[in-house]
Amino acid sequence: MASLKELRNRISSIQSTRKITRAMRMVAASKLRTSQEAAQAARPYAERMRQLLAKLTAHIDEGGGLAEMPLFAGTGKEEKHLFIIATADRGLCGGFNTSIVRLARERIQRVEGAGGKVQLICVGRKGFDILKREFGDRIIENWSLASTRHVEYRQVQQISARVEEMFEAGEVDVCELFYAHFDSVLSQKPTAHRLIPMRLSPDGGGEDAPEASGASAEFEPWEEELLAALLPKALRSQVFQALLENAASEQGARMSAMDNATRNAGEIVDRLTIVYNRTRQAAITKELIEIISGSEAL
Repeated sequence: MASLKELRNRISSIQSTRKITRAMRMVAASKLRTSQEAAQAARPYAERMRQLLAKLTAHIDEGGGLAEMPLFAGTGKEEKHLFIIATADRGLCGGFNTSIVRLARERIQRVEGAGGKVQLICVGRKGFDILKREFGDRIIENWSLASTRHVEYRQVQQISARVEEMFEAGEVDVCELFYAHFDSVLSQKPTAHRLIPMRLSPDGGGEDAPEASGASAEFEPWEEELLAALLPKALRSQVFQALLENAASEQGARMSAMDNATRNAGEIVDRLTIVYNRTRQAAITKELIEIISGSEAL
């Protein structure tokens, strides 16, 4: 059985840890509010962009002109894959990072099992640290967002420009983005969204694009010119939306993890305090018995 001093030291250590986790929970809650508002504010813009693209593609598809839109139609092959894996730059957020990496790992193994080639771009240090042990030779770049308080559009432009550059150079047939979609503080859904060939469905998981209502509308300039100008913007919009969702999911996961850690630390302190009191009472009782036995012997 541990001594009274050891129990006191352990209780003090856990109480200090509880103060840290409580403070981290409060910081995460503050950051979550800002990140959640940013993600929710960007959703209407992303949805309207999808609807506009759906209308344009409905017009162009009637004349068979979509094949001339590489970002939308792709190369027609699925041999060279580029995966963008967005995770956090910091830990202590439960299974947030590992759940995204697990989804990406399953996809990598499936593609390579079918004979495809995979290249990785990591956004966030934690995903890079996990993936470099197993797929270090596939990682071509690692982007860190730790230098900024919030996701900035200039960072999205740099990542998107790199993707477009590789696609135009013929290094990529398919590009997918892995991130966590923010549902609530308690629910963050690991998601894989296809960027190239571009998909218009909100969840990125199917071909069911939003209904192209207003397909009889006329566009100026011609639909092909408008779509060619909008596709790069749509690519950046999807990356930006995903990173905003990911940032909100990270803070939600961290807040939940720190709340659980604070609660568990409190329970451990309560149990150790009971053990400490019982041990202390037993030591006092033993000393009294020894004093009484000694006095009787005299």
